[in-house]
Amino acid sequence: MTLPDGLVAIVKRDCPTCTLVVPVLAELGADPTTALTVFTQDDPTFPDGIDAIDDTDLTVSFALDLDTVPTLLRIENGREVARTVGWSREQWEAFTGRTGLGEGLPPHRPGCGSRTQDPDLVAARTAAAGGAQLQSRRVELGESEDDIEAMFERGWSDGLPLVPPTPERVGRMLTGTTRDPAEVVANVPPDLVDCTVEKVAINAVLAGCRPEYLPVVLAAVEAACTDEFNIHGVLATTMPVGPVVVVNGPVARAIGMNSRGNALGQGNRANATIGRALQLVIRNVGGGRPGGVDRATQGSPAKYTFCFAEDEAGSPWEPLHVSRGYDAEDSTVTLFTGEGPRVIVDQLSRTPESLVASFAACLRTVAHPKIVVGIDAMLVVSPEHSRVFAEAGWDRAHLLDALGERLQVAGREFVRGADGITEGMPEAFADTTLPKFRDGGLLVVHVGGGAGLFSAIIGGWLSGATGSDPVTRPIAT
Repeated sequence: MTLPDGLVAIVKRDCPTCTLVVPVLAELGADPTTALTVFTQDDPTFPDGIDAIDDTDLTVSFALDLDTVPTLLRIENGREVARTVGWSREQWEAFTGRTGLGEGLPPHRPGCGSRTQDPDLVAARTAAAGGAQLQSRRVELGESEDDIEAMFERGWSDGLPLVPPTPERVGRMLTGTTRDPAEVVANVPPDLVDCTVEKVAINAVLAGCRPEYLPVVLAAVEAACTDEFNIHGVLATTMPVGPVVVVNGPVARAIGMNSRGNALGQGNRANATIGRALQLVIRNVGGGRPGGVDRATQGSPAKYTFCFAEDEAGSPWEPLHVSRGYDAEDSTVTLFTGEGPRVIVDQLSRTPESLVASFAACLRTVAHPKIVVGIDAMLVVSPEHSRVFAEAGWDRAHLLDALGERLQVAGREFVRGADGITEGMPEAFADTTLPKFRDGGLLVVHVGGGAGLFSAIIGGWLSGATGSDPVTRPIAT
């Protein structure tokens, strides 16, 4: 950018020091031997009595990389050769070659922050620059088309309104990560389409995410598209299951995720939109839509979004991600294939033995009381229930061992025809005893509000090579 030769001042009305130096600028501007150009950042009418140039869009200020106003520059042959910031009579006199400037003013006053240092404006400018570099195909809407309705009509929506993914919004979303927008995050089933960071960002915008949520969404997409998690199978099954996203580590607190009251419900933007963004990537990039590959018999409200953080601070146990091999200071997502949550009501148990017996009785019903080994589950323990175990000194391993003992099922109870129920295992298993869940097939998380003697079960889908395994991945910026 080329500026006029002479002195150039950048000021803003919302700066006491800029207001203070207005008489000095007027004095310099009145001198026919001094060429002075003034740019104003926030008010085109400021400074009063001076013909300033409007820089409220900050084009000049950003180009000059300002951090303080007032800033006084000397320009020679269109190039900056010197600058001074704030107000110092001694420095301004040396800078301009004049004496007696600002008589009656204090000798020195520090400047104020330039508007170019406003975090929101910096993000917006970065977003605009990023938007200009986007590689995705742009869909031009007609003048009479409504943005929201057009997205419904094109099949991008999960049934709820979407945020229009303008280049500016997508660019702003990309400021949430240092990863290259062109980097391929995953190959997304069922259509096996390469999904870039940019495409994830577009769907994060659609879902209503903030930029700081993007690294979590990226990690969730990576985890979902692994062979172990098998999102293709999760989509294609007729069971009412989908990806459940559990977030652990410092990032959960940093972005304001809910791990306490109503954490599995509505009301928290991060919880709601991160899970939704994952589902939209699967739908819009991978092609996994209801009525197509997605053939769930009933489906579940959880297929809109199912995402929450673990309450690590209030937990008597190590966090989920630590139990899965990560350090406490790591930020991770764990994906589990689950149905909607079902409540465990136990208002009376005050010993861990009694409460474990309640948990086990309810866990026996996951999928069906006569289905064993093949389906995993997640036990969501509330603070009031976890306190019973904490007071007895039970750690996570003790709890899981006690549940494992209670969840050994005799073959005569689960074979076909037992209790008059045709469902079950072949008669050959009648003399065996099998666990309800495979080794490692029961996950425990600590989530919930401080009041209420309720916990919950999230039943799973087929486990292992024929179905899905839980997957934990680190969250990178």
